[in-house]
Amino acid sequence: MSTTQARDGAANAVAPAEESGIAEYLERHPDFFERNHAVLARLRLPHARGGTTISLVERQVEVLRERQATAEEKLAEFVAVARSNDVLAERIQRLTRRLLRARTLHDTLAQIEASLREDFDAIHSRLVLPGLGAAGLEAVPDRFLRAVTMDEPALKSFETLFASGKPRCGQVRDVQRDFLFGDDAATIGSVALLPLGASGSVGLLAVGSPDPARFHPGMSTDFLARMGELIADAITRFR
Repeated sequence: MSTTQARDGAANAVAPAEESGIAEYLERHPDFFERNHAVLARLRLPHARGGTTISLVERQVEVLRERQATAEEKLAEFVAVARSNDVLAERIQRLTRRLLRARTLHDTLAQIEASLREDFDAIHSRLVLPGLGAAGLEAVPDRFLRAVTMDEPALKSFETLFASGKPRCGQVRDVQRDFLFGDDAATIGSVALLPLGASGSVGLLAVGSPDPARFHPGMSTDFLARMGELIADAITRFR
């Protein structure tokens, strides 16, 4: 930049206070350019993508197009979320109807397993129930139900989860994954953990996925919490 250009730039520079005053004036008088067409015609702005200059009107059109594109993207996101929520709500309803039709504990457990597998496509799911005893083991796949004693040592690793009373998604410790999924542990990339009942008093539901990104800490757990409440209430009817 030459000395002359620098001097001209400094001379044409507008102090921040002056810029603020100009902006406020234009906001208070939106019809300024309607009354001063010659000024509007002389205004030139850099093109958003560089290279040329465009008129103020052309720049306004560009801004409006950009805003429209952003609004369309947000709308598409809202629609996608709404559709996803509709699908989840329908699956929760199916689970609810299954549980309402169950008449015994082992029937309830079998319906929970079937719903997770058929309605939610949760093939790698495990239901841990402390103190269940022999009752309820009939008609329930062994790989799904883990009946353990109340003093099962492996449950201590979930104490933080039980204390929170809220579902948690993401990675789990190796000892937890081995306890929950046994021979399938090596294939599990991410897990959703649902404590059942107050402080996990009823048990624990774990849903695993081979996809490491399927369950992650940033995902919403509202539907998982509702599912956990339904399952816990259904089980406690018979205990």
